[in-house]
Amino acid sequence: MTDLDHHGDIELAPGLVDLAVNVRAGTPPPWLRAVLHAALDDSSGYPDSRAARAAVAAAHGRDPADVLLTAGAAEAFTLLARALTPRRAVVVHPSFTEPEAALRAAGHPVSRLVLEPERGYRLDPAAVPEDADLVVLGNPTNPTSVLHPARSVAALARPGRVLVVDEAFADTVPGEPESLAGRTDVPGLLVVRSLTKTWGLAGLRVGYVLGPAPLIDALAAHQPHWPVSTPALAALRACTTPAARAEAEAAAIELEHNRLALLDALPPDVEVVGEPRSSFVLVRIAGAMRVRQALRERGWAVRRGDTFPGLSPDHLRVAVRDPGTSRAFAADLAAILASAPVPEEIR
Repeated sequence: MTDLDHHGDIELAPGLVDLAVNVRAGTPPPWLRAVLHAALDDSSGYPDSRAARAAVAAAHGRDPADVLLTAGAAEAFTLLARALTPRRAVVVHPSFTEPEAALRAAGHPVSRLVLEPERGYRLDPAAVPEDADLVVLGNPTNPTSVLHPARSVAALARPGRVLVVDEAFADTVPGEPESLAGRTDVPGLLVVRSLTKTWGLAGLRVGYVLGPAPLIDALAAHQPHWPVSTPALAALRACTTPAARAEAEAAAIELEHNRLALLDALPPDVEVVGEPRSSFVLVRIAGAMRVRQALRERGWAVRRGDTFPGLSPDHLRVAVRDPGTSRAFAADLAAILASAPVPEEIR
């Protein structure tokens, strides 16, 4: 049975360079740290989410009634599992495992649609069963780093179906060309977003859901009072300003250059899976479990792939960092592979 509760932070240990967690390095930036520090002065009272909700709505051209603020994207999946009673839930894999884990914990049966490596793990809308009344997928998808066309994702919508798109990494792609966050014409669409990746706020637990007001209300009915803290609300307001969104766009453009530097540095024996578009790269290496341990001994933490449905022990996920870090990582990886060459049939 796949370990759905394994996440990248489990790979970390003191002294290891973190290539296992897909959070932008060097964050939060100083101006955001100042916002968070100032918010502590307002934390003696109960959180008031109205301004943050309005800010998120304005950033995506939505009505505030279409916005639910959550304690990270993970809470959104738990609320989804509590609020809905799907007859047939389909989770598209390989993908972030938290949605399936939440659905199973709530007692819902889950079917898996495992995308094919031969197709570069790209979505085929026709492969989703017609009787599915809940469909969940990521875009860009963790861990494959594949960016699905918005038209393919929107084609999954049906009357009577809830379509959940995890866009936690959408702002890592310049221009967010395939995002559905601003779409109000797709029936049953819920888009889950997070501040974690671009702004380095994993410990703050802050995210939100965009969707039709009736669905948003159904999820909200399962939240406790004051689910999002005052500092998290301050971060939402700060990170949705035009200036912050411009900074996020600049970071996404820099990320593209850094990802190319990582790809250029990787040894030829390493197979890059698909066409990566986000802040991480999925690779396939024969004997990857041994390689992962050898990397740890040299000071590197990478994410094992076999805990994602549809991947194997030969898969590893590597976070994109600055070119110098990537070249140092690739040099150690090449030395490890040279000590035990990849079998010819895997090349």
